[in-house]
Amino acid sequence: MSLILCVAMSKDFRRWKIDEAQLLPPSVQDYVPEDHLSRLIVALVREELDLSAITGSYTSGLGQPPFDPRMMTALLLHGYASGIYASRRIARAAVERADFMMIVAGDPPDFRTISEFRKRHLKALAGLFVQVLRLAEKAGLVKLGHVALDGTKIKANASKHKAMSYERMKKREVELAAEVDRWLKAAAAADAEEDKLYGSRRGDEMPDWVADKQKRLAKIRAAKAELEAEAKAAAAEETRRRAEAEERRIAEGRKKNGKTPAPPSAEPDGKTQRNFTDPDSRILKTKDGYIQGYNAQAAVDAQAQIIAAHSLTPSTSDQDQLVPLLDEIEAALGRKPREASADAGYCSEANLAALAERKISAYLATGRAKHPAEGRRNITGPLTQATRDKLKRAGWRTRYRLRKQVVEPVFGQIKQARGFRQFLLRSIDKVTAEWALICTAHNLTKLAQVA
Repeated sequence: MSLILCVAMSKDFRRWKIDEAQLLPPSVQDYVPEDHLSRLIVALVREELDLSAITGSYTSGLGQPPFDPRMMTALLLHGYASGIYASRRIARAAVERADFMMIVAGDPPDFRTISEFRKRHLKALAGLFVQVLRLAEKAGLVKLGHVALDGTKIKANASKHKAMSYERMKKREVELAAEVDRWLKAAAAADAEEDKLYGSRRGDEMPDWVADKQKRLAKIRAAKAELEAEAKAAAAEETRRRAEAEERRIAEGRKKNGKTPAPPSAEPDGKTQRNFTDPDSRILKTKDGYIQGYNAQAAVDAQAQIIAAHSLTPSTSDQDQLVPLLDEIEAALGRKPREASADAGYCSEANLAALAERKISAYLATGRAKHPAEGRRNITGPLTQATRDKLKRAGWRTRYRLRKQVVEPVFGQIKQARGFRQFLLRSIDKVTAEWALICTAHNLTKLAQVA
């Protein structure tokens, strides 16, 4: 009885048509929803973006026809916007994911082709940032009423354990040079005996371990020379700066306060480090400890969290990034923001003066504390004091409150939602271009929300 009842109450299911052939082949775009990000990127690449810097580099008619540069550009942009950055992962997505399969139209490039395309056109791909930014402005996503600036530390494609301090370089240079020299002398003294042992071979071939030590020695000497050159340049710049300050003091008739500082040293500090894998990267302090990396900067518009400008530096200091970022906005969009906010790392008399000259209302924290107008920082400059008073008067209504809710979510979306935590490329020029690609991809995701 129960068996009959179960059969009578069995559920009907929708037919599984896995083996059924389609009479009319669909378009590759039919597998992706109309409002999908990949469709927007394809449309922009085909109709809006100027790719002449990329397409114009293909001049030879020899060999097999290359993949369409528009398709390759769309594939890379969609990969970055989807949190897929490595060429192997992008190539795999092109045969596994419908959105990527739609872009390549069923003809996927291999990972080497993707990697070579990115390497060859990295500068041109980075230049797409301004085009996408202008499209976002045209769509009403950029108002430049308030722009918030901040930086985030991102790991370099290098281990911090591959770095060596200047002091250690000097010691290791002597050790390696002595080791190599000892072997070369021993080899020269044993020539006759080794000829008997090795026959037709010379007998003085350098063993692998010595060759490695010689390469290591050459790297150490090159890195040591670079640090010494940087130290000399920094000392010369500091000497020039002190001379200018002294001339201003004399011209203004001010008395000289305190002792005369010691002349700047032309020798690097013993703790100054250089990484052998990516020499441009630096050891940076983060809230989670120290990393070998870069300080990635962004200026974000408050209207829709569009990145309006970007930069990258190996330095932990943010002060020198404020003015270039704001000037980059004006260069790209032809106008300046009305207001700018940033944390205490950007605050200085020179930066406040630059903002005043550009008629940009400054909301820069004057101290590292819970409230922007507080902190133990000793304030002497009149502009910094005036900024602190302005922030205090406004209290919780201050426009500085926009900083956290504008710029910090952007870094969260890049590092958490799209998982970008380490650069793939090496050297500051390539990493700067890679950061531009990341910022472009972020803006594309924002543009897709209103498209």
